[in-house]
Amino acid sequence: MRFTYMPNVSRLRADTVAGVTTASVVLPQAAAYATIAGLPVQAGLYCALVPMVAYALAGTSRPLSVSTTSTLSALTAAALAATPPGTWPTTAAATLAVLTGAALLIAGVLRLGFLADFISDPVMTGLKSGIGLTIAAGQLGTVIGVRTEGDKVVDRLLSALGRLGDAHVPTMLVAGSTILLLVVLRRVPHVPGPLVAIAAVTLVSALADLPSYGVATVGEVPGGLPAPLLPDPGLVRVLAPMALGMALLAFVESISAARIFRHRDDPPLDADRELLALGLANAAGGIFRAYPAAGGMTQTEVNDASGARSQRAEIVTALCAALVLVFLAPALAPLPGAALGGLVMTIAARLIDVRGLAAIWRARRSEAALACLTMLVAVGFGIMQSVPVAVLISILLLLHQVDNPAIYPLGRDPASGAYRDLRRHPSDETEPGLLIVRIESRLYFANARRVAERVTALVGAADPRPHALLLDLTGVPGMDLTALSAAREFHGVMEQRGVDLWVALDSREPVEMLRRTGAWDRLSGRGRVHPAVDAAVAAYRASGSSGP
Repeated sequence: MRFTYMPNVSRLRADTVAGVTTASVVLPQAAAYATIAGLPVQAGLYCALVPMVAYALAGTSRPLSVSTTSTLSALTAAALAATPPGTWPTTAAATLAVLTGAALLIAGVLRLGFLADFISDPVMTGLKSGIGLTIAAGQLGTVIGVRTEGDKVVDRLLSALGRLGDAHVPTMLVAGSTILLLVVLRRVPHVPGPLVAIAAVTLVSALADLPSYGVATVGEVPGGLPAPLLPDPGLVRVLAPMALGMALLAFVESISAARIFRHRDDPPLDADRELLALGLANAAGGIFRAYPAAGGMTQTEVNDASGARSQRAEIVTALCAALVLVFLAPALAPLPGAALGGLVMTIAARLIDVRGLAAIWRARRSEAALACLTMLVAVGFGIMQSVPVAVLISILLLLHQVDNPAIYPLGRDPASGAYRDLRRHPSDETEPGLLIVRIESRLYFANARRVAERVTALVGAADPRPHALLLDLTGVPGMDLTALSAAREFHGVMEQRGVDLWVALDSREPVEMLRRTGAWDRLSGRGRVHPAVDAAVAAYRASGSSGP
């Protein structure tokens, strides 16, 4: 339990201003996110209360603002849809939060913080884009004033299009006006657009009596702080698998935001402690009627930009949520549901990261294809199904990269003397009779023999035929016994072809492995192992080698 030390009143003032500013963004968004989850608006406000305080007391990130997010709201909706008929949504959502918290706590105790790296950025971009499309499709009925059917994006879209003739014009005007106002306010600096837009539309609704025109409103919002609610043990079997996926995404979202907005003078992030803090936030929040929460990118950005100096800023945001619940909840009754739908649509549009996908495409098309595949899975099969698929795709991408390391011939730059990829710099100098090949990856049981085959192919394709091969293994951090066995086989193949083998190797683990197995003596005894390519080339020249 820690606060960053603040020696003067100015820092306390800065935290207060940052907390209030963040609340102006968090609270209207939390109300809107609750509609995504299929819960009453107060459930979103509950997420900005207890989870925010719990994380502030236990977390290691200074600016991270923890409440509900669009991703977790969409996943909550998918989880609630899987519960048995007649289940009270608030109880199910609270149970889901407690289970998510329990999963995070267990992961923290087991020190599984490294799991955050198992979802790659491209896959996360595709997942969020798919979630954005799903959220937008789910709000179509709300913004045009008709009831849509179906769980998938295509079903919702076709349902909305089929009922355009029944669209409610006043509802569409409210939603359209809200979206337009939000777009305009986003261009005005230092103005909390969501708060201003929601407050303005609520005021207009009350003064113009929009319900009399058939515009649906959120209705009565219960005031007061949330009373404790015990989770339902009967829902554990249904919700536990979904809670695991939500725990992973909550952690990935939170740790990503915490890393992006960490300043140099901030204390270091502890991934395992972050798991514990998020687990505590979700478990405590669930007991007080919140649904799963995480650190949101937008609200963390606002908190940081507003000058937050410690976790006290998040406690100020939570106090603002408490004040709204205690004193202003009845004033939310005239708020049109279409206004919240419009706010959700703008949030969904930001999740659909077209620029990000285009940037990935320009950088590496294979990863862009995986991002698009993840997005299509989310759109075509559902958000909940896309979470394990996203994890699986990330792991398969990792395995593909490790099993197919960079292997390329080297040439020497005449100007700098540095050794470079000969494929990209074909004019670089080569050593007569010597082929230099660089390998960049750990060598282990799954890739060792494939690497040997690829190097053998390079030797066979070289023109003129090399008399010696220098393997640059300075980019190989380690190897296992299978890789060592493959290396022995490869050495034998080279000897059969009359090609002398030289090695540049400086990593401690491979050297120790070679020493313990006796393979080191065979090469080093003939002066063929050196710590760098330059040294190996110099030794090759000095040896006068010109053939086998």
